[in-house]
Amino acid sequence: MFKTYALKQGEIEKKWYVIDAKDVVLGRLASQVAMMLIGKNKASYTPHMDCGDNVIIVNAKDVKLTGNKLDGRNGKKYYWHTGHPGGIKEVTARTLKSSDEKASRVIVNAVKRMITRNKLGRQRMTHLFVYSGSEHPHEAQKPQVLDMQTLNEKNKR
Repeated sequence: MFKTYALKQGEIEKKWYVIDAKDVVLGRLASQVAMMLIGKNKASYTPHMDCGDNVIIVNAKDVKLTGNKLDGRNGKKYYWHTGHPGGIKEVTARTLKSSDEKASRVIVNAVKRMITRNKLGRQRMTHLFVYSGSEHPHEAQKPQVLDMQTLNEKNKR
């Protein structure tokens, strides 16, 4: 009989990857990053453990949205509530992408919504680092460069 092997906490090896989001389609980028954060790209995937990798995304302001998502009237909108009566707020994807300090929210929200909504999902999201520019402070970890544009021709716009 074969037995299913369960990974133990001490056996987890986390790698660091850096991804350039320039001209990459948002949904395709987010699904790949979510899979890497969860650890499903590894043969040693264990569902109840945080065995995913650390992912750094640079050039978040240059990510591409397909269709009419950038247009205001029929475009993608992000909603939140302030907690006060009548406190629903909305912002369009174009407004978020144009702001340097908020450009990373588009990618973070897309990846966050692809990960489970529990303690383990929140722990996995701490391994995602998104920067709107091309610089990042994680050079000491020696991240491997992962080129999303060459993985599939549809990834690039």
